[in-house]
Amino acid sequence: MNWDQVEGKWKQLKGEATSQWGKLTDDDVDKAEGNREKLEGILQEKYGKTKAEIHDEVDQWMKKIS
Repeated sequence: MNWDQVEGKWKQLKGEATSQWGKLTDDDVDKAEGNREKLEGILQEKYGKTKAEIHDEVDQWMKKIS
């Protein structure tokens, strides 16, 4: 699955995202709007990790949901 597919299915995948990252609120995933950069920025704020670490986590999540 590529990010365009994730973005297209964002409403269905919001629950998967909150399961993966427990600190995400429903409001957070709504703000992300399926946009990878927005999601990664929110995750960086919540978890205090580097951009590279978050990018890798999102890549792993995408593989998991594929």
